[in-house]
Amino acid sequence: MPRFDWPSDWPSLLQKPADDSTITLDNANAIASRTINMNIPFNKPYLTGDEIKYISQAITAGQLSGHGDFTRKCHEFFTHKYGFRKTLLTTSCTDALEMAAILVDIQPGDEVIVPSYAFVSTANAFVLRGAKVVFVDSSPDMPNLDVAQLESLITPRTRAIVPIHYAGIACDMDVIMALAEKHGLYVIEDAAQAIDATYKGKPLGAIGHLAAFSFHDTKNIISGEGGMLVVNDQRLEKRAEIVWEKGTNRLAFLRGDVAKYEWNDIGSSYSPPDMVAAFLYAQLQQLDDIQTRRRKLWRRYFEGLQDRHGHGIELPHIADHAGHNGHIFYLVCASPDLRDRLLSHLMEKGIHATFHYLPLHTSPYYKPMHDGRHLLNCERFAACLLRLPLFYALTDDEQEGIIDAVREFL
Repeated sequence: MPRFDWPSDWPSLLQKPADDSTITLDNANAIASRTINMNIPFNKPYLTGDEIKYISQAITAGQLSGHGDFTRKCHEFFTHKYGFRKTLLTTSCTDALEMAAILVDIQPGDEVIVPSYAFVSTANAFVLRGAKVVFVDSSPDMPNLDVAQLESLITPRTRAIVPIHYAGIACDMDVIMALAEKHGLYVIEDAAQAIDATYKGKPLGAIGHLAAFSFHDTKNIISGEGGMLVVNDQRLEKRAEIVWEKGTNRLAFLRGDVAKYEWNDIGSSYSPPDMVAAFLYAQLQQLDDIQTRRRKLWRRYFEGLQDRHGHGIELPHIADHAGHNGHIFYLVCASPDLRDRLLSHLMEKGIHATFHYLPLHTSPYYKPMHDGRHLLNCERFAACLLRLPLFYALTDDEQEGIIDAVREFL
């Protein structure tokens, strides 16, 4: 989809529906019947029905801490389905990112390139190790980082690039990996939103040296809280196990590789209880069904609003290299005022849409440490992006009501 430049007279355009969308009495009544007295949440966690059964099995087995049978099953699932070299479940995606910062040996004074349009955990993981975060702007046509700006931000102190696959839509990983190889950098994929999404047919999370996933209950596949570190660099595998196990070689001991386990490195308690893994495993058994439904809902939003692209809103831009996972359907409004009025309009209809990130480079904590660059695309998305409800149990009628409400406003 080409980049769209908003015309200076867009407010007047919003008052003129296209000829093929003229509102008649009949279709106005049909729209009203779908949009009155709705109560549609932004998100509703989906349960497959086997979560309690598997949790009960984990409890009966007596494996209440980590490293149980369900942890092993989840690790095997991800390895076999996506070809990840090594996977380690964590208590959150935040923990997975913090592990990644340890594994690439971030030291005080190192620099790490991170998108400013991001959740705070992405930057925090490296700030906690003493790094200076160098924020990169978003692309003009989508919230992902602008790869064209990356090389200008690399200095002799740069240690890593952290691309975020926003909404499960892939960054241009060929460019990022080539830059990393040229400058001797690590690439840590923030794939929190990207389960089952692809780049040129390859699973996201399988490309960078490391990757972090989230199973928070706002994600496609959930375990309440929870995350996963993916280790694709063989050099980091052994140490990843040690960091995951509080800095000890306990996993090697449990496998019988060593006679006793000792404190070998820094680390923390990153592995989740096996009951959390049991919950996640129930979700994984229905992954294909969940993804089919979410992609269908995403596609219906796109098709239902496509003729409004360029009339006050932009629809998501999906690059040719990206196979998305239906995680988020967002609109980018022509102005902050329009976004806020559309949000209010939807809330009046009982539709709980929402905005998303605030720029990290202007945050109260990091603004004094930022280098002063204006990241205009990031700031535009923060001010103008709006997310529509998208979850497995969203009914077709509810979705039609949402689409009608957006069209009615426009």
